[in-house]
Amino acid sequence: MIVLYLGLLIAGLVLFAASFVAQWCVAQRMRRAHPRQWQIIASTEHGPATAFQTWIQLQRALQSPVLPALDDARITNWRRVWRFAPGLGWLCWLAAVGMRLLLH
Repeated sequence: MIVLYLGLLIAGLVLFAASFVAQWCVAQRMRRAHPRQWQIIASTEHGPATAFQTWIQLQRALQSPVLPALDDARITNWRRVWRFAPGLGWLCWLAAVGMRLLLH
């Protein structure tokens, strides 16, 4: 049981990390393959955006239907990872907590 418990905790951690890696991969892919669309994310009305503003804009872009419209399979796949990995991570962690509560 301890192996399953630790496995669920580690799987949750890996899935949470995957969602952050997915954001980075989407940003890298957009910078290289779609620089004009990236400029929309990385700039504001007053010039270049700060790192936090760029991250917020990237979050908005990931939530919108704009990225699938680019017809870039890599971006679409990383967007799916970004979308589903945190939910699966929470399921793993909640399952581990449930195991702990039921077995102790």
